[in-house]
Amino acid sequence: MSTSTIPNIEDAELRADIDRSLRHPVMFFFASGAAWLAVSLVLGILASAKTHSPDFLSCCACFNVGRTMPAHMSTLIYGWGAQAAFGVIIWLMSRLSRQECKKSGIILAVGHFWNLMVAVGTVCVLAGSGTGIVWMAFPKSIMIALAVAYFLIGIWAVIAFRVRRGGHIYISQWYLLAALFWFPWIMISGILFGQAYLGNGHPLMITASTAWFRSALMFLFFTPVAAASAYYIAPKVTGRPVYSYSLAIFGFWALAIIGPWAGMQRMMGTPISSFIQFLSAGAAVLMIIPAIALFVNIIKTAKSNSDAMSYSPSLRFTVAGAVGMLVFTVLGAMMALPDALRFTQFSVAQYGLELTGLLGFFSMCMFGAIYFIVPRITNREWISAGMITQHFWLFIYGVSFIAVFYTFLGGFMHGYSLEQVGEPHSAAVARLYPYAVGLTTGFVFILIATFMFCIHLMLMWLRLGRRSSHPTLLARHAHSSPHGPEGDLDKLESLDSKASTN
Repeated sequence: MSTSTIPNIEDAELRADIDRSLRHPVMFFFASGAAWLAVSLVLGILASAKTHSPDFLSCCACFNVGRTMPAHMSTLIYGWGAQAAFGVIIWLMSRLSRQECKKSGIILAVGHFWNLMVAVGTVCVLAGSGTGIVWMAFPKSIMIALAVAYFLIGIWAVIAFRVRRGGHIYISQWYLLAALFWFPWIMISGILFGQAYLGNGHPLMITASTAWFRSALMFLFFTPVAAASAYYIAPKVTGRPVYSYSLAIFGFWALAIIGPWAGMQRMMGTPISSFIQFLSAGAAVLMIIPAIALFVNIIKTAKSNSDAMSYSPSLRFTVAGAVGMLVFTVLGAMMALPDALRFTQFSVAQYGLELTGLLGFFSMCMFGAIYFIVPRITNREWISAGMITQHFWLFIYGVSFIAVFYTFLGGFMHGYSLEQVGEPHSAAVARLYPYAVGLTTGFVFILIATFMFCIHLMLMWLRLGRRSSHPTLLARHAHSSPHGPEGDLDKLESLDSKASTN
């Protein structure tokens, strides 16, 4: 055996050790997150159905829209979003830092505690004991418990980075570290200025704090985690370095500088500083800059090996996520303009925009990461390429229904009706009817896709996936690709390091 092959063997053994050490906590976060996504969609269907069919399940108080809607968003954010992010963070950070996890048992135990708190919080909201604060509907004690649990999960990713092997810091690590430090700041600020003063604080300031919290959680936690995943997956699958490392760094700093200022544009016209209102509106428009940086980098990297899009489920979902981020920020910029805010500020457009970001951007990137990570930590390949393809297209159809029929068309039409002086509110609700049906239809598409994904994921966790020298591909001719399937690319451990020297 030549000496040149020894490092490759050692690297393969190290990667295998890392994957083995993280198998149970990562699979737990992915599987429980997917289950909560299904629960969230069911609650979302109930809430949207009540919009166009008010008598639906009217006999049960726990299923009225005032309870199912906050429960739906809370389970989407803390059940699915946070847990998918945790699984990606700890795996990516360990892989890029080349450090085996020594405390996987602690992470797994805290993961169970996180799920328990989400379950208790959801029951409280459905029972009528929620706070009524958007995105922070869980009782204050539950939110504090979640914040404590996060510290016990995230600290191990920070330690892995601190003791990393090698001096180079990958662009994915930049985004992961930012998300790790921003999340507790956002959570603590939301609890202190949103929930802590509930009942004895000024309602306007609580509303303003909540508006900032929603924007910050989206732009400063979910967005960097999705970006980190995209910057890892695209080079790994294509076998090419990131198109522009400088553009990636520019996008990171643009996000870090612009992101914290957005959110307050939703308070336009209220008795708070006009400077803050228009500054936030400007920030919402400028969020297009980091979105374009990510979009260009991922698309250009994917095009460098155009065949990869035809066979790699990971890359297909990741590219769709990059497109979703651009659509999300463009819609957000349009809705932040003062002339548009008069139609969207109090309409359903804001809710539709949040769903577009969480499902069309963040979730697509997380699915791309999960389809890449799970075969490596289970030593099995996905059972069915057809199920993956159906998952992709059903999710795309569902998100498209939400973005087009509810965020854009329905949101502006609803806002237009609310602006009509002398027109009763019932007329605005009646005008929203077809778009609410479109939202329900979109949720049904996404729910079917999620059920398929959950079944597929559980089979993989049980290690019932097939043994093969090739990954599950979406096209039969992919094996002849000059760069091989993505399963053969582990030797190219994050090629963005090459781009940094160009």
